[in-house]
Formats: sequence, C-alpha cells, structure tokens
Amino acid sequence: MAVEGPARGSPSTAGIIVIGDEILKGHTQDTNSFFMCRRLRALGVRVARISVVPDEVEAIASEVAAFAARFTFVLTSGGIGPTHDDVTFEAVAKAFGEKVVPHPELVALVHKFFGRTEAQCPEMKLARVPESSRLNYGQDGRGGAFEYPLVSVRNVYIFPGIPALMERALDGLAHLFRSERTRFHSRAVYVAADELLIAPVLDRAHAAFQGRVSLGSYPDWASNYYRVKLTLDSESEQDLEEAYGFLMRQLPPGVAVPLVTDCVSQAAAEVYGLAESAGSALGQKVAAALQTIEEALDRYSLAQLCVGFNGGKDCTALLHLVHAAVQRRFPVRQEKLQVLYIRIVSPFPEMEQFIQATVQRYDVQLCTVEGSIREALAHLKEQQPQLEAVLMGTRRTDPYSCTLTPMCMTDPDWPQYMRVNPLLGPDDSVEASASIPIQFCPQDWAYRDIWEFLRKLFVPYCILYDKGYTSLGSMVNTRKNPALRCTDARGRESYRPAYELENEEEERTSRQ
Repeated sequence: MAVEGPARGSPSTAGIIVIGDEILKGHTQDTNSFFMCRRLRALGVRVARISVVPDEVEAIASEVAAFAARFTFVLTSGGIGPTHDDVTFEAVAKAFGEKVVPHPELVALVHKFFGRTEAQCPEMKLARVPESSRLNYGQDGRGGAFEYPLVSVRNVYIFPGIPALMERALDGLAHLFRSERTRFHSRAVYVAADELLIAPVLDRAHAAFQGRVSLGSYPDWASNYYRVKLTLDSESEQDLEEAYGFLMRQLPPGVAVPLVTDCVSQAAAEVYGLAESAGSALGQKVAAALQTIEEALDRYSLAQLCVGFNGGKDCTALLHLVHAAVQRRFPVRQEKLQVLYIRIVSPFPEMEQFIQATVQRYDVQLCTVEGSIREALAHLKEQQPQLEAVLMGTRRTDPYSCTLTPMCMTDPDWPQYMRVNPLLGPDDSVEASASIPIQFCPQDWAYRDIWEFLRKLFVPYCILYDKGYTSLGSMVNTRKNPALRCTDARGRESYRPAYELENEEEERTSRQ
C-alpha cells in the first residue's frame, strides 16, 4: 500500500512501456522496468506509469501517443530487431503520424556491423525508423562513445529489450534524463508489528504530511525480524526528517527494528563479542560452546569435520557458532565448511527452501543423505571416509541426550564418529563414557537461549517458527504448538511465534 502525495516543484516525469508478447504470456520476466525506475529516480525523474503491451502496432502506437502527451519522457523497451514481431519503430511512427524510412547513418552502420546492403534484408529493418528520429550516442564508463546509437522520436526513447543492452544504453545516456532541480530523499523504517496495529499511526502521519511526504507501507511475510517496511519519500530533506521523527514518536515503543541483511560476514566479531560480554548468562554459554568448537578444530582439519544441519533452530544456532569460530581461525580460506543434511520423509517445503538459502548464505558444502540417522552415517562413511567428527546441535533436553558430553564417540554398534556437542556444557564430575544422566549444568543451552542467541544476532531461521511451530519434524508428525494458539476479539485464531513460548517443557508438544 502506498499513499502518494503530489510532488512539489513539478519534477520531470516518465512513463515506461514494456513491449512484448513474451512478458504478457509469462515466458519472460520483466526486469527492465525495475532497472529503469531505479535509474530514473536517481536522476531526479519520477516514474508515473508502467504499461506492458503486446507486439501489436495499434496497441503500441496508442500507448505511445497517450504517454508522450502526458509525461516528460517516454521510455519503451523491446520490439527492436530483424524479425516479424519487432514492430516498435513502425508503431512509434504511427503514434506521431509519420512514415518509417531508412536512415542513412543507420544504413551505414548495418552495413558496417552485418555486411548487408540489400534494402529488404532482415538486418536492414534496424535502419528503418520514424522520419523525425534522432540518433543518440551514449558514452561508456571510460568516456568513449557507443558505436551504435539509441533512436528517439520527440520525447520517446526507444530502448532494446535485452536487459544488458538496455542497461548499458540507459547508463550511457543518463545525461538526457538528469534533472538538476530535483532530488528525491528517502528513508525506510522496519516494524516488528502487523500492519493493522500501526494503521492509525500511518493515517495520522499521512494527514500531517500529505503533499510533502509520500508514505508507503509494505507487509513482508518472509522476514523473521520485521513485519512491515515503511518508506518515506520527499523532494525536501527537511520535510522527510520531520515526517520520520513524527513517525518514530508515534509508533508503539520497541516496534521499530534495525534491518540486518548480513549477519554472516561479521559473525566472528559479533559472536566472540557476545562471548566476552561481562555478566551475561548467554555470553557464558556462547563462550563454552566456542571452546568446544575450537577444541574440535584443534583435533580435526576442516576436511575431517562436518556440521549436522536439518534446518531446525538448534542447528541453525550451531552453524552460526561454528561459522564464527572458523571465520576467526581461518580468515582467508578456500576450503568450504561441510554440512550434513539427513533428509527425512515428507519434509516441509519451507524447511527445504531455508536449507538451500542457508547453504548460499554461509557458502558451505552441502552433503545430503537419506534414511535414519544410523543409516545416514553409514552412507556418509562410505561416501566421505575422511570425515571423523560431526558437530551436532544437541541440547540436554533432547531425547537420549541426558548422558552425552560435549565430545563423545558414537555407540560401538554405530558408524564411528566423534560427536561434538557444543550446546552441551562440560560436566567434569562425569566421565565421557558414563551411562548415568548428567545434571543440567549452567553451560547447557536451553530453549530460550537458542532464541535469545538467534534474535540478538539477527540470524535468519526457518519461517515456520514464526507460524506457531516450536519443534520441526516432517509434515506427517509435526503440528503447530497448541500453547501458542491465540484468539482475537472477533474469534479469529492465530499462533504466536516460537520464541514467545513461555513453558519450555511444552516445546515438543508440536510433535506427534
């Protein structure tokens, strides 16, 4: 939703016409209009309309005529070429009541580039343009002139449809569109609250600044850390700052949050900084976990280690911890951290998408195996015999974990690996081979610690946790946690996010 006020000072305006049946049929995704909007706005031009039309002379001509009368600039994209459906030149000529004629300079260029001079050859179609056409030679980044010009007719600029060519042409001809009298100023505010909650504030802001500042509100259902992106745009920096201050004062306390788009590149500094924070219970647990990870890095090379990762919250925290430790120890490295994904039957699509996004985010090497954990480890032993240790996101309250220590071998009848459990605190009173339960120690990570760590450092996690799930298995055995169910005044049911679970003992009630 965007509420647009009339801009002051009558800035230059633009209309964009995207031409092509392939766009309307969904065969090709349009990226040209997005690029044009970004570039034109940076040049001080307000894009007022975008239209997509088919490869039909009448449809293009009608739109060009209407746009040319209404906007300072018209930019078309597509429909230039040697084939039957390249009709943009013909359509622009029709829009202004002109004929299409061979342009001598373009004829010479066609001959130069294609070696053809016959009037009816397909290449010569590129030289037949509206009678009043101008040829605009752009400049590359080094100051040299382009060899082939962009054709314009009056205030209509006819760009190629191939994105790389269009982008190069627009950048090279930026001086034709630049407005010296207009500069747009923008700010964004990210809000961790639903749009309905802040709607009254937006209404008040719009009423107070209508005509001076444009206010946009855009919900985002994919982010873990904000629900709405608010944008403020104005030609006046003073008006913009006044509106921003008004908005920040009016929004409920604590709902405006920072936007962190990259938690990975600075992971070492942030994680070790947290570990060194004085008097922090979480910091002590982070420090203990890092100590276990560093011990594993002392014993094993990266080629001998892998991180167990199924997309869950615990292993997401673990991966970030391991990445931080590896980043600090090997600041310059080419060898990738290895990640083991044991794929279950009927996984959530959201979980699979998150795993792939995480692989890209951390630039790790993913190894996917299927079957039970024992079967998967057996397959792993066959496929990658050099692996000797697996870092696991196990917590003390997980099933069969009460006797585990930070570093312990798998059971004798299992494939032999060192299990490295950084989320388990050390217990010096019990030997690693003991079979008696270990009491919960201060360095053991609890449910709330996982969420505090992830959210304090703005680490992305699977979106299912924001929809009422607290422990993720397969689509067959996992449901939303009833403890997070809530009902509004109208009787509509919804679920709070996993990090708001109050009783940690109810974490696994979402598993059947």
